[in-house]
Amino acid sequence: MKVAVIGHSGHFDKSVLNDLCEDIGYEIAKNGHVIVNGGTGGVMEAVSRGAKQAGGIVVGMLSGHEKGNDYLTIEIEMGFDASISSVFMMYNADAVISIGGRSGTALELFAAYLKKIPIILMAGTGGWTDRMINDLVDGKYFDENKIVEVKIAQRAEDVIKIMSDLEKKIIGEN
Repeated sequence: MKVAVIGHSGHFDKSVLNDLCEDIGYEIAKNGHVIVNGGTGGVMEAVSRGAKQAGGIVVGMLSGHEKGNDYLTIEIEMGFDASISSVFMMYNADAVISIGGRSGTALELFAAYLKKIPIILMAGTGGWTDRMINDLVDGKYFDENKIVEVKIAQRAEDVIKIMSDLEKKIIGEN
């Protein structure tokens, strides 16, 4: 699966959130999945670093003029502003994991939801991720349209379990 990992691109607490991001990247890569992200710093860099430690593949979809982080396997310069690049990134994802995040993360979450892409929200990571958790309709949807069920995870192991269940469902539908 191609897994988009989204979240804040700036500086964050180097201990707890950094470790979580590295663990998520490592586990995704160890389980044979490709990571797709915005390719810059913060959450994306930490996840990319973890994936590289596991020998995984990370595709950084850069919006235009920024430099990608040192842990990317492939860099794709989109040539658009960040908001357009964020939406295009969702066209390259089979699942989305959200960690914290600001307005760009919110845009990516709504784009994924509208495309019916399975979403995993990492609880306790702040930003739009926690805001969405606190406002889910029936505890599992972004709105009353109930387009795609949103899952909530606490740890990297939870993410892998949810992704394994998603894979089984996808395989069963094909």
